[in-house]
Amino acid sequence: MKTKVFYLEYNNINKKVIDEAAAVIRQGGTVVFPTETVYGLGANALDSKSVSRIFEAKGRPSDNPLIVHISNYDMLLYCIGEPLSEKAQKLIAFFWPGPLTIIFKKSKNIPDEVTAGLDTVAIRMPDDPIALSLIESSGVPIAAPSANISGRPSPTNPEHVIKDMDTRVDIILCSKDTKVGIESTVLDISGDKPTILRPGGATLEELEKILGSVEIDKGILEPDVIPKSPGMKYTHYAPKAPMTVVRGDEDKVREKMLELANRAEGEGLKVGILTVDENVGYYKDYISITLGSKDDSEELAHNFFSALREFDKLDVDMIFAEAISEKHLGLAVMNRMKKAAGFNIVEV
Repeated sequence: MKTKVFYLEYNNINKKVIDEAAAVIRQGGTVVFPTETVYGLGANALDSKSVSRIFEAKGRPSDNPLIVHISNYDMLLYCIGEPLSEKAQKLIAFFWPGPLTIIFKKSKNIPDEVTAGLDTVAIRMPDDPIALSLIESSGVPIAAPSANISGRPSPTNPEHVIKDMDTRVDIILCSKDTKVGIESTVLDISGDKPTILRPGGATLEELEKILGSVEIDKGILEPDVIPKSPGMKYTHYAPKAPMTVVRGDEDKVREKMLELANRAEGEGLKVGILTVDENVGYYKDYISITLGSKDDSEELAHNFFSALREFDKLDVDMIFAEAISEKHLGLAVMNRMKKAAGFNIVEV
């Protein structure tokens, strides 16, 4: 497949390009587009054949539901099969457009291919002018997972999406690096207590300000518990090299990281260290990538997937990563880090 690649400026979005991409969506094709979280791989959410092309392009299991992206409230009402609850209205007013995906009962307009046969549908309104322009011009909601080959780190800049999706999709719309850098939070509000099925760009602390107490699905915290969200059972976000996360007292973490790195290097392995600004000096003898300051969870989230892909480019054989605080966006970063490591965690 010949992929067309366009570069767009946020301060002067080329309407002709948007209209061409929107026509591809309406005709059953696939378009990669930026959002504030990560780049998405989109197709017409109302057409099962179009949706199947997403799974083909990604190599994604078909029992992994997709998030439906909308640009207005009429689209929301068309996609859901229930009245908007008071909880939903509060969340929409505070977070949309933004990095929160809400689970609703689906309407008959959404094909089973989008929801993996479930009677619910995940919906969000992205906070990105290119994404919103594309959806609005298409005139249909767009189903879109992250625009990467399944299992690989999510894409946060044009280089990532072109590497993974060139020749796999019809059009790639490129712009700047994504703002948030990790996917949206997925929230189930159907039960007695709202439950986070995937931590992401909307933090637990923010959600609790709006809703009060919010639970976190144990399946995303513990490797032996089956997650409620079907997609969370799969390996995600993994770099090419195996990764080990070291967690515990900060001094002991640094000591253990150096011990593990020395041992691996002694075995002839090329070692990569994932760390923070405050600790990078301890690892000057190794290939080290810092995510940013340990106290800035927004910076840590913004840089996480890019760091994993940088280790791929550096062709390291083994990655040792320092765990970070799980407050604010750190909860989402640690979720991705643990899954990228296959829950290979050393406690110290």
